[in-house]
Amino acid sequence: MNDVNNAIQSGKTILGIELGSTRIKAVLVGENNEVIASGSHDWENSYIDNIWTYSIDEVWEGLQDSYQKMAADVKRQYGITLKKVGAIGFSAMMHGYMVFDKEEQLLVPFRTWRNNITEQAATELTKQFNYNIPQRWSIAHLYQAILNQEDHIQDIHFQTTLAGYVHWKLTGKKVLGVGEASGVFPINLETKSYNQNMVDQFNQLIAPQNLSWKLEDILPEVLVAGENAGTLTEEGAKLLDVSGELKAGIPLCPPEGDAGTGMVATNSVAQRTGNVSAGTSAFAMVVLEKDLSQVHPEIDLVTTPSGDLVAMAHSNNCTSDLNAWIGLFEEFTQAIGFEVDKNKLFETLFTKALEGDADGGGLLSYGYLSGEHMTHFEEGRPLFTRTSESNFNLANFMRTHLYTSFGAMKIGMDILTKEEGVKLDEVLGHGGIFKTEGVAQSMLAAAFNVPVSVMETAGEGGAWGIALLGSYMLNKEENETLEAYLNEKVFAGQDVKTVSPNANDVKGYEQFMERYKNGLAIERAAVDNLR
Repeated sequence: MNDVNNAIQSGKTILGIELGSTRIKAVLVGENNEVIASGSHDWENSYIDNIWTYSIDEVWEGLQDSYQKMAADVKRQYGITLKKVGAIGFSAMMHGYMVFDKEEQLLVPFRTWRNNITEQAATELTKQFNYNIPQRWSIAHLYQAILNQEDHIQDIHFQTTLAGYVHWKLTGKKVLGVGEASGVFPINLETKSYNQNMVDQFNQLIAPQNLSWKLEDILPEVLVAGENAGTLTEEGAKLLDVSGELKAGIPLCPPEGDAGTGMVATNSVAQRTGNVSAGTSAFAMVVLEKDLSQVHPEIDLVTTPSGDLVAMAHSNNCTSDLNAWIGLFEEFTQAIGFEVDKNKLFETLFTKALEGDADGGGLLSYGYLSGEHMTHFEEGRPLFTRTSESNFNLANFMRTHLYTSFGAMKIGMDILTKEEGVKLDEVLGHGGIFKTEGVAQSMLAAAFNVPVSVMETAGEGGAWGIALLGSYMLNKEENETLEAYLNEKVFAGQDVKTVSPNANDVKGYEQFMERYKNGLAIERAAVDNLR
């Protein structure tokens, strides 16, 4: 306790804040990279004028609330008012569209990664670059707005992501970490910056529009892990800490996306390692040994925070529908007069899934709360269906919903492992779905046919990941790589629980996926007819 108190008072702690899709979390990390205080703020995106969005007011209210709760946690535990930290890092959901005019005003409401509205732009750019440009990438949103001849295009002075926006407002620096930037525009792995040939191609493509800017004029500068990305300004300190206690002058690491912080938080930045982040969306990140043999529209190519090539199989939907069903069970228990702890309810229902048939008993569900690019749906309709011969019981019901949470992502992973021959030694899982020990882990091991590990710190997530990047910037030795820093100074001696794939479950999951693929016509009918 004395060591922690001294670290707080002397400003040797690290603050990490991540803006996730359903929660903004702030963590304070001590000198041994352990979380010593935290605070969070729940929020939800809104669907306004056919756009998934969060308002700017919600961004700052959420950041300020999560910071205040973290600072209050420091006060409660240690009796200290937090006034300084050694470094700060910000992370957020990747991609999306935030553009500003020269007066620094947001030109259109923030368009999040969840919007599948850029199919024409993504298709044309993929063909132009011979490089997969997914719909949610920032460059696809920009080009689609140009194709749509939206009024604001001529006035764009700066384009960034949510993490880049927050960082800019707190430091005045228009920068992105390379992992985050790789979801804005393709990266040159040698220069660790935007691919200049593709920048030139894009400028030629939009030349007939006679715009007042070129792409390089409006994009943030790219930095790699370990570089200093500016310092907290007086204005920024007051914006983050409304109590006015936090002092300016604190260095910030490059802002990163949730994919990059997930890799860091699971120590998955080395080749032949991968991680799965499972929440509202799910994505598998695999650090590649070499380039893929061809362009796959289902696979994003991004980078680690150090700029190494990563293949990402991303699905827009994961746990939202599963959580809704568990909410229904909670309603039922309350209706019959039982108050059941929410964690106990999750644990009981998840564990029940282990008793289910290997293929889910012939049941089928799609948790498509929103569109799903992996299976080419611009909108989603959550649904559950079965035949009269299906083995309909609670165990199979829960197994099916866990299977389908990973279903769209598995389609992308199968491309990597079965078509491209990508080798994986293990996958690290993180996110709330893995909290019930061994359950979602077993399902994921069956899906990927590879051992799946969960660390004791798996619940810390991206806020801890960006704090570790802040720690790396502040404390790394000369020429020390991020991989070495994580292995030797963060994860050495970490308690890891590993589940290997069960052959019967692997076979059952493949049978489920055949049903899943064949049943996509049912989901299509629901999208077309259920309004």
